[in-house]
Amino acid sequence: MDALRRHRRPVTAAALASEMSVSVRTIYRDVQTLIGLGAPVDGEAGLGYMLRGGFFLPPLMFDEDELEALVLGARLVAKQGDKSLAQSAQNALAKIAAAAPKDLRETIASTGFFVAPSRAAELPALKPLREAIRREHKVRINYGDENGRESERVVWPIALAFYEGKQMVAAWCELREAFRHFRPDRIKALEPLAERYPKRRAILVREWRTSQGVPEPE
Repeated sequence: MDALRRHRRPVTAAALASEMSVSVRTIYRDVQTLIGLGAPVDGEAGLGYMLRGGFFLPPLMFDEDELEALVLGARLVAKQGDKSLAQSAQNALAKIAAAAPKDLRETIASTGFFVAPSRAAELPALKPLREAIRREHKVRINYGDENGRESERVVWPIALAFYEGKQMVAAWCELREAFRHFRPDRIKALEPLAERYPKRRAILVREWRTSQGVPEPE
């Protein structure tokens, strides 16, 4: 079930067998067992398997590695210069801890994983950029390039990348009529626009991946 949850598209029995270091026959047998127990697994041998959308699992226990990954992820988010997102990460971690069969709040608090202090300043542009990506809306920005030249552009934000100490937003730029990458710390002003992209974001992301040679995620 964990392996199936990691894949957004149908995954073959051979790929699952390789990932889990078992035989393909074992995968076939275990998938049939899961289906017999009521798990909403779609697909068949030779085509691939995936979990149906909208399936919610009851509260689960986390093993030590999973819990440490959650804590480390939340603490890394807290250092990205987006105060709102950092608070949301802490809230999500608290909900997970409280919803688990065994209260994990003390375990989380005592986890020996820490993230070094970051010099990343609070960037006002990050939250409206995230909201624009979520709602597939355009934004108008006043942007300063590395040489200090400023320009006003209407862009369609489609993705945010977080690197150590900085961020990058991928967007379609109406001024250049092409995909461009912008650093949020160089955005001097941002105005959300109540206008949707003319294309769905998923289509734009595929086009951006093709133009940049970025492979599709598994």
